[in-house]
Amino acid sequence: MSAPLDVKSPWPAYVWSEGKQAAALISVDVDAHVPYMWAHRDGVPDRLGTLEIRRFGPRTGLYRLLDLFARHGVKASFYVPALTAEANPEILPALLEGGHEIGLHGYFHEIVSEVTDAEFTGALEASVALFEKQTGRIPVGFRSPAWEMTPHMLRELRRLGLAYDSSLSGFDHPYEIDGVTEIPVQWATDDAIFFKFEGGGRDKWPYQSGRAVLQDWLAEWHAIHRFGGLFTLTVHDWISGRAQRIALLEELLEAIVAQKTAWVATAAEIAAYHDASANKGRFAVAGSVPAAIGKRRFGQADG
Repeated sequence: MSAPLDVKSPWPAYVWSEGKQAAALISVDVDAHVPYMWAHRDGVPDRLGTLEIRRFGPRTGLYRLLDLFARHGVKASFYVPALTAEANPEILPALLEGGHEIGLHGYFHEIVSEVTDAEFTGALEASVALFEKQTGRIPVGFRSPAWEMTPHMLRELRRLGLAYDSSLSGFDHPYEIDGVTEIPVQWATDDAIFFKFEGGGRDKWPYQSGRAVLQDWLAEWHAIHRFGGLFTLTVHDWISGRAQRIALLEELLEAIVAQKTAWVATAAEIAAYHDASANKGRFAVAGSVPAAIGKRRFGQADG
C-alpha cells in the first residue's frame, strides 16, 4: 500500500512493501560527553557540571532506552562517535546484543565546518577501524554530527563502501544523493532542539514542555503515515534517557507500533529495502552546491 500521489509534485509517491503505507525509524545519537570535548579540544575547563549532565547518558540513559525499546519490540539505529565507544567499550557490544544497529557518528563528534576534507577522511577511517576492533564488523551507516554533509564526504562514504547516510532532509522518505542512499532526518523530530539544556548561562532557550513536544511528534507521525513517508525520530542518550522523556517516548512508541500499516525498522533495513525496490533511481539527486551569486543582482550580469 502506498500513499496517494500528490499531483502538485513532479515526484512519484514512495512505494513501501505490500501492506505497509509508511515507515518509522527510531534512532539514538550516543553523544555522551564527546561534543563537549570537541568544543573544548584545545583546553578542557576545570568544571564538572556539563560533563556530569552528559555522562548520565552512558551511565543510565542509554540503558533506559534499551529497556524501553525491548518492551516495545523495537529495533533502533544507534549512531556512536568513536570516542564514546573508546571511553565506554561496553556500549557497542551491548547494542549489538540487543539486536540493534550501530552506525558511525564521527570520531570526536567533529563539526563539518571545523575540519578539512583530509581530517574528515582520517576520522572516518579511524572510526571504522575502532568499530571493527570492538565488534568484529564494519558498520554500514553514517550520520554526520550536526547533520551536515559535503560532496567530499559523500564520495568518501562511497569509497569505503558504506551503504547509506542519515544526515540530510531533501525528502521525507529514502532517496539517493550523489549515489549514496539517504535515510532522511528532520529537526522537528529531534529531542535536542527541545530539551538540550546544559546550564551555566550558555543556553539560548529554556526547556520545552514534554507534553507539547509529544503532541507535535504524534501529529508528525500521523501526517507522515498519511503521506506515505518515513518518520525519523532522533533522541540522545543523555537527554531522552531522563525519566520524563522515557515516559514521553513510551506514549509515542505505543502509537507507532499500534499502526498495522507502519513498518518499524532500522536505518540499515530501510536502506536495504530502498536499494532493492522499484524506488531505487526514482529519487536520485545531485549533491550540487550552486555557484555564488557574486555581483549579479536583479537581472544585471556580473561586471
